[in-house]
Amino acid sequence: MAETTNFHVEHLFRLKGYVCLVTGGGTGIGLMATQALSANGAKVYITGRRTEVLEKTAATHHPKEQNAKTDQHGDIVPIGSTDVRSKDDLDKLCKEIESKEGYLSLVVAAAGVPGPKEPQPDVQDAKEYKKQMWEAESSEEWNETFNSDVTSVYWTTLACLPLLQAAPKDHLSSVIVISSMSGMMRDSQSHFAYNAAKAATAHLTKMMSKEFAKFGVRINSIAPGYFPSEMTMKQSDDRNKTDMPDEKVKEKEHPVPAQRSGTDEEMGMAVIFLSKCAYVNGHILPVDGGVLNEVGQ
Repeated sequence: MAETTNFHVEHLFRLKGYVCLVTGGGTGIGLMATQALSANGAKVYITGRRTEVLEKTAATHHPKEQNAKTDQHGDIVPIGSTDVRSKDDLDKLCKEIESKEGYLSLVVAAAGVPGPKEPQPDVQDAKEYKKQMWEAESSEEWNETFNSDVTSVYWTTLACLPLLQAAPKDHLSSVIVISSMSGMMRDSQSHFAYNAAKAATAHLTKMMSKEFAKFGVRINSIAPGYFPSEMTMKQSDDRNKTDMPDEKVKEKEHPVPAQRSGTDEEMGMAVIFLSKCAYVNGHILPVDGGVLNEVGQ
């Protein structure tokens, strides 16, 4: 039976001693996850394909540099360039973490690509529609999108499984997969490949949660709506951060009830919740400002 003091936020969500890995942790949603985890006591290894971005993130956003409580904050550690599409790179990464730490408490699979964007032909003739869409993108672009957004998530999770199983039992080891609300709606949003890949990522999450439960590892997914990121806005500032003006959201072709993009802190709340609540497994959590209420699934 829990005492009232057990419900204090620092008790519920403290991550002291946790060792985490965030792929794509240098920018965007990966960076939001990194900040949330490290601010609450976790040691967070970040990886991606651009070493200079990872190093800047660690230097700029380390909780110690943000004057966090010295007895609470964790650490942000760039662990070098990793291509999550490469099994060799992932194997090397896990061996390095194993040699340094011996376990992982949490993996956030945030690395991904937006994929090709198609036109929206305003035509009624199927031949003309096919012609425009056929020429708009290649099979190679589709394959690259699926390799980056789906296959790499599977290999990343599989590579980390032994480290996750080795975590202290009270760490409630788990994986958080970043999918997208785009994979849960019928609208193609002019990027069939990305939406199809994110739908596959969400279903992959459910399959892995079932198959990997025997190892004591939970698998959940966050399906973000509109959040400021380098992928959505095509740029980052000198802190590896991005701004998404409200006007950018309001001009979408479907309603966005929140009338704004999500905040970094709101994404951080979702990450912390899934990392700590051990009674949640195989869940796809939309954090979308109410979009899916409007467009249907």
